[in-house]
Amino acid sequence: MPETAPADAEAPELVHSRLGRWAQERGDACAIRSEAGSICFADLAVQVQAHALALNAARAPATVLQDPSPPLMQRLVAFLGTVASGRCAAIGDTAWPEAVLQAVRAHIDTTPWDNAPPTPHSPFYIGFTSGSTGLPKGFRRHHHSWTESFALCLRTFGEPAAGRILAPGRDSHSLFLFGMLLGLWSGAGVVVQEEFSAAGALAIAARGETPCLVAVPSQLLLMLDWAQHRRLAPVAGVRLVLISGARWPRSRTPDVQALFPQARIVEFYGASETSFIAWTDSHPDLPENLVGQPFDTVDLQVRGATPEGPDGLIYVRSPMLFMDYVGAANDPTTALRDGDWVCVRDLGHLDAQGRLRVVGRESRMLVTAGKKLFPEELEAVLEAHPAIARASVHGLPDARRGVQVAALIQWAKNAEQLPSLHDVQLWCRSRLEAFKTPRRLWACADWPQTASGKTDHPALGRALLAATASQDVAPWLTPVR
Repeated sequence: MPETAPADAEAPELVHSRLGRWAQERGDACAIRSEAGSICFADLAVQVQAHALALNAARAPATVLQDPSPPLMQRLVAFLGTVASGRCAAIGDTAWPEAVLQAVRAHIDTTPWDNAPPTPHSPFYIGFTSGSTGLPKGFRRHHHSWTESFALCLRTFGEPAAGRILAPGRDSHSLFLFGMLLGLWSGAGVVVQEEFSAAGALAIAARGETPCLVAVPSQLLLMLDWAQHRRLAPVAGVRLVLISGARWPRSRTPDVQALFPQARIVEFYGASETSFIAWTDSHPDLPENLVGQPFDTVDLQVRGATPEGPDGLIYVRSPMLFMDYVGAANDPTTALRDGDWVCVRDLGHLDAQGRLRVVGRESRMLVTAGKKLFPEELEAVLEAHPAIARASVHGLPDARRGVQVAALIQWAKNAEQLPSLHDVQLWCRSRLEAFKTPRRLWACADWPQTASGKTDHPALGRALLAATASQDVAPWLTPVR
């Protein structure tokens, strides 16, 4: 494993700037490996430079929307080549319909590249996250925001984070792109998958070559199901599991620890606009809304708390914040900015130990019988039930309460006995205030997810409202009595 090197004192630290060093010092070492093959650092550096020269020859604009059709390894070469040329690379999603792709393309800046050498604060990447207007929100990043994140990750999580990384997700998801680039920046390399496979990811991990696994909760749950179904032996080579992208059901942390007995299991909280915010070692006894202590370069403020409760909007200040949005005009879910501070509209508070607790997203808050309910809190309680794998909480119109609390759930594959509505309500009432208990419950056979592996709550909400309005419940929604 290479030592983490400081940036060259004569050159600015850029996302791609260490590739030349690794090509010289460990050119034969594997940089990227996938099912399609592998590429060493020396060849990667050559191909990246060739792509950069080709863009120059073609007089490509300052921002280049990447072609999603080649295999992932080729897409990474093209991304790095775009960045090495001094341009900004925009990464779309292969799942976008043509109409969305065309709308995004219309918002991409076609300004000619000015041929200026990149600086740490030059934009290098535009990623996209879901928006409320039907058009994905593009968030723009400069080099320094990610090189700071790389260094912070290694400083916080130590040697395993500087090892070869298994990042089994799409490059259109900023979490996985970050993992891929971290492995190339550290010189340890990265292993990727063209399409996520739980069996394939476990087979890679079992080889002992990837001490660091970056995953979203849905992937880990599939890996656990596969390992338990096949009665796989524990995987000893993984020493660090980094979980982010969605809330992790901590009741399953002991299962992850049993599967990866040598690993430190870490949850971290952040956003596409902020990078790292807070982290904690995962443990089943932690409060559900606790996301952990702030990273050491992150300042936090909670604004708008009242005497009735400590929760307010969480504002973040750090060297890792995004630059701005692309194509997000009139979207009410965009982050709030106040000078050096950014708020992604999450609500929460700092506890007596200085740890951050997040109660939910402002846009998802429900008011029932005059009281505030954050769906994330109830979803965490539901998902802690041994028979429930996933949950999505919504409000249905109710003349007396304002909204009636309803929940969609997906049964766990290994559930031995399915509970009734009354059973689930008793489970919730023993853990929450009574008004937070769901009054109606549906089991959902087809669980929609976003491209990044998160539950698609808006899609589930629309389906539920349509089904209840017409009294014609879709065949994949089964009322739980």
